[in-house]
Amino acid sequence: MNTRASKNNRRKSAIPTMTGRGKSRSNTSNSRRSSVSTQNPQLGKVDQTRAFMEKKEAEREERRRAMRERKEERAQEEQRNIAAGCPGDVDFIGLVRKWREEHQGIARDHSSKAEHPRISICVRKRPVSDKEREQNDHDSVTCLHPTAWVHNAKFRVDGITKYLDHSSFAFDHAFDENISTTDVYRYSTMPLIDFVCSGTGGRATVFAYGQTGSGKTYTMEGIQELVAEDLFLLLSDEDADPKSCSMENTSVTVAFFEIYGGYIQDLLNERNRLKLLEDGKGEIVVTGLEEFEAHDPMQLLDLLESGNSQRTTHATEKNDTSSRSHAICQIHLRDKKTSRLRGKLSLVDLAGSERGSDTKSHNSTRRTESAEINTSLLALKECVRALDTNKNGGGNHVPYRASNLTKILKDCFT
Repeated sequence: MNTRASKNNRRKSAIPTMTGRGKSRSNTSNSRRSSVSTQNPQLGKVDQTRAFMEKKEAEREERRRAMRERKEERAQEEQRNIAAGCPGDVDFIGLVRKWREEHQGIARDHSSKAEHPRISICVRKRPVSDKEREQNDHDSVTCLHPTAWVHNAKFRVDGITKYLDHSSFAFDHAFDENISTTDVYRYSTMPLIDFVCSGTGGRATVFAYGQTGSGKTYTMEGIQELVAEDLFLLLSDEDADPKSCSMENTSVTVAFFEIYGGYIQDLLNERNRLKLLEDGKGEIVVTGLEEFEAHDPMQLLDLLESGNSQRTTHATEKNDTSSRSHAICQIHLRDKKTSRLRGKLSLVDLAGSERGSDTKSHNSTRRTESAEINTSLLALKECVRALDTNKNGGGNHVPYRASNLTKILKDCFT
């Protein structure tokens, strides 16, 4: 009896212990469930998404603000460009301006050239015209002596990003739009005056070549004025070489004529028609051409101005007063006793070349003029090219018979 009772007592005492363990486990699981429900992971994801969206919205607003500021700056820059006379695409103008600032140091001084070559090629840039401003064209040419750069505005493959493609051309002299005509004359023509007045029969020619509206006549008229002054100044120099030309032994005569539509017309003699012939010695002669003597710079200038006023001009798409003829001014230095030629300077203001796209609205007369002008300019180009080849020892024939212009200028090529 006692033994059984003790066993029962042990069993009963053990039961509460097991029941107590069950209760403790249940309490632990309940506490875990409550903590999980308190720290729900879905709520954390929502907070992260909201923060991400707020960040993106802030970045979007910042981009919009920057775009508004850029748009305002672009509008202000465009107004400044228009006020400065430089309309056009603001981005491309800014790219060209930045390029010029970065490359300004590569320009050399014009006086660095040691000697005047036999053939000297110079380029002069003109300012943007009013007609080009109306079309919102921008300045895309930079002259940094001795190179002229052409900036081509282009888009990348995406069709949005803008960039510049640069083409360079080397010359003996490159003058920008800020260079005066006096400086152009100083480095291109003034060395020829000494050569012509040397008394050795020197012959020199100055061509004004370029597209219509490029400023050829403007530059040539300025050069003519400076030539008149320096020529008589050099002839009056008492300290000059006795063998050279002077006012005592040399007379100055001028002949001024034009080639228009296959005809040769004397601009100093009521536009009389002249004939182009070849004598027995193979010399080209303009029959009927009159020479007028000048005794001082003012008389010479009057003759030059009279001839320029008689030139044939017509309106074209690029120029309202385009010169449609080749004007040839010949200044002869002749011996007073024998009339022998001691020097000759030819100033040739060529008619402007034209692209086919610039002649769409021309009538048949203007188109015929353009065809004749381009043909004669092509012949002149071939003569100059052959002359340069001969200079390098090529010995090629100069095709001066290809046009009346090159026939008249034969003495420039031989």
